[in-house]
Amino acid sequence: MDFIEKITQFSKRIEQIKDNISTEEATKTSIILPFFQLLGYDVFNPFEFVPEYTADAGTKKGEKVDYAIIINKEPLILIEAKFINTELVPKHINQLLRYFTVTKAKFGILTNGIIYHFYSDLEEPNKMDSKPFLVFDLFNIKKDKIEELKRFQKENLNIKSILNSASDLKYMTMIKDEIAEQVHEPSDQLIKMLIKNIYPGAKTQAIMDKFRDIIKRAINEYMNDIISERLNAVISPENTAPTVMSPPSIPIKSDMVLTDEEIEILDYVKNIINTDKNIVYKKTSRYIYMQIGESSLKWICRVYMQKSKQTFILHKFLDTTYECEYYFDAIDQLNLIDELIIDTFKKCCDL
Repeated sequence: MDFIEKITQFSKRIEQIKDNISTEEATKTSIILPFFQLLGYDVFNPFEFVPEYTADAGTKKGEKVDYAIIINKEPLILIEAKFINTELVPKHINQLLRYFTVTKAKFGILTNGIIYHFYSDLEEPNKMDSKPFLVFDLFNIKKDKIEELKRFQKENLNIKSILNSASDLKYMTMIKDEIAEQVHEPSDQLIKMLIKNIYPGAKTQAIMDKFRDIIKRAINEYMNDIISERLNAVISPENTAPTVMSPPSIPIKSDMVLTDEEIEILDYVKNIINTDKNIVYKKTSRYIYMQIGESSLKWICRVYMQKSKQTFILHKFLDTTYECEYYFDAIDQLNLIDELIIDTFKKCCDL
């Protein structure tokens, strides 16, 4: 059984017993010690895995950290354990911070048995960072996190190797958190950056607030586009089209039938294009669109059929200099942008 299988089975076991764990001591014996056994440490060897490790931490004499992993007679990893239902917050690392400074430890771990925060001194030598470089969650196991956890197996333990990857891993995690925050609530700085070449007018707060919602939806659609493209590639491996541009998004259902009104709009756009190429109509749960043939990369336009307004969106390319989003009440208003529609079609043909 490989390491991934062992961790997965361990996770399932913890899921079954977690509701019967009611104290910090039970958390230690039922989850934390077995976890470090999985990593290859002899948790019953006091020369290797020391419980209630004591050191003089400044003015705090005789304080104890829950466990220390000893390598070459020196503490290498300090472990602070909390009750399983404890939410791990910054104040819980205070003891680890003090011990880290007065020992030769290179890593600190804060855990409630389910989630493990791994710390080191990446920012300032001999001073433990306030943010972890790795967070491992037994109930949300990810392949990349398992690969990092494997570095802490006793048989694989290589301090230099861990530290070389820890810095990139830490900042990668922080950047992903920042991206997630921006996806949830785009900042004014991000909005200004994204609309500087799109909206020529003054970036007032009212304009910023208007674009905030649009950008949130655009980011979510873009991510769904990428997922859709990758799923299409898996389902249709013969499709070798490059993944430069994203296909339309969420989710395309083959049984979604276009209404007569929707077909009329797309027919109108097709007549503007006036081509003998195979133009295909598609429908998602949110909009209708047309593309050239079966290549989802070559989508030409999208139409959102909303009650209050209808929105027409052209495929935007890197060299597109005109607006790509238009509201229309009557179908013949699309004649006002017929040249832009034709230009977009030609660019899609060149993909």
